Amino acid sequence: MLQTRMALTGLRLPFRCLSSAMSSRAYSTIRETETENPSAGESAVSSFDPNATFAPPPAREPTGIQMRTYTPRTPGVRHLRRPINDHLWKGRPVHKLTFPKRGQAKGGRNNSGRVTVRHRGGGHKRRIRVVDFARAAPGPHTVERIEHDPGRSAHIALLRSNETKKLSYIVAADGMRAGDVVESYMSGIPEALWKSMGGVVDPGVLAARTAWRGNCLPLHMIPIGTLIFNVGLRPGKGGQLCRSAGTYATVIAKGSDEQARYEENLRLEQGSNEAPKRMTQREQQKRERIASHITIRLQSGEVRLIHKDCCATIGVASNPNYQYRQLGKAGRSRWLNIRPTVRGLAMNAAEHPHGGGRGKSKGNVDPKSPWGMPAKSGYKTRPKWKVNKAVVVPRVRNQGKRRRGYS
Repeated sequence: MLQTRMALTGLRLPFRCLSSAMSSRAYSTIRETETENPSAGESAVSSFDPNATFAPPPAREPTGIQMRTYTPRTPGVRHLRRPINDHLWKGRPVHKLTFPKRGQAKGGRNNSGRVTVRHRGGGHKRRIRVVDFARAAPGPHTVERIEHDPGRSAHIALLRSNETKKLSYIVAADGMRAGDVVESYMSGIPEALWKSMGGVVDPGVLAARTAWRGNCLPLHMIPIGTLIFNVGLRPGKGGQLCRSAGTYATVIAKGSDEQARYEENLRLEQGSNEAPKRMTQREQQKRERIASHITIRLQSGEVRLIHKDCCATIGVASNPNYQYRQLGKAGRSRWLNIRPTVRGLAMNAAEHPHGGGRGKSKGNVDPKSPWGMPAKSGYKTRPKWKVNKAVVVPRVRNQGKRRRGYS
């Protein structure tokens, strides 16, 4: 006689592998390490009201580096480390916003078939997501979900326009979640915002109501000291800088401030008692250039002048813990379209300038590329007109004896 099936809820079994108390991820653990977070200054308590006008996005609780480790049941997961992104969408992307990646430099070759980038080939089948970097559509947009993009390290967000109900992908900001409302001000200031300021541009009020995480603004509307990403290089074109995971730039000066400082220095140089001199054409061009550009600092420390009408998104690019990942095995590199890299020292003499010989030797040659070009920047790679002549130092007699302790 068949027995009825018993419910396992709350049943304590003698086998550890069948325990009902086992979590859904018993084979993985979470390790947290404190780190400096650019957005750590945000408070964990949020006063976000979705029904209020000009409400800022909710503040996320700042956390350190959280990586997921796995129980080494196989050698491939022993060293596997992955950032925790449980908020990502588990399904497929919007099909009409993607197209298949077929032959777009998957093997590192150009249009003539020559290999221009080595160690590329294979990889998993992909669909390229059509990402809106310009964000020219005005009006509020609601974040439907946050998705993984196989073509980039940062995450992407699916937006739906509240007015036209049109879908689009953008590069997600760190801390952006489903349900947030973002807006682009590239087409101008909305009428409702104009009326709330009394028809006059108030820089403080304008920055307080527009410079929120995920909003896209022209650079001249962003206050000094703000972290930005997805920065454009030309007016009317989409963002090109700071688009990978965890990258950002900082607005350090505006054209009006630089122009006032330049005029003050010019007045001090000419003297307060003397009559103002007529500016040369070069000084006039420099003044116009300073007035129409914004100074930003990249993470590398480079300072650049960007036109004030270029676009930029407030915040930090999403997935900042991407740099701490470990693939765990060589196969995951092959899934990512990365082929093995062989050292030139391990090759034969006919394959690389460093190859051949007995033992571990480069054959007494300077570091070179596989095609014979000098590598490792230094004396051999500098142009001849930049190399300074060596200074001959006179040799001191009995220098070796004094070094050994002789008189």
